[in-house]
Amino acid sequence: MNNLKTLDLVSLILVIVGGLNWGLVGILNFNLVSAIFGDMSMISKIVYALVGLSAVYLLTQFMNFARK
Repeated sequence: MNNLKTLDLVSLILVIVGGLNWGLVGILNFNLVSAIFGDMSMISKIVYALVGLSAVYLLTQFMNFARK
């Protein structure tokens, strides 16, 4: 974990938060992001977008790692 760049670490945290949120939605029907920031408020949309972008970034990093 010492070799993670800041962008890697932030992306990893955001994807973990997104995964936990989806787990809460699936198991308890509770959306933590909506509970904190409001249902589809601008901040909620930004959080969702950042989680999605982080997933795409980590996917590209994984693909680069898998090629090596």
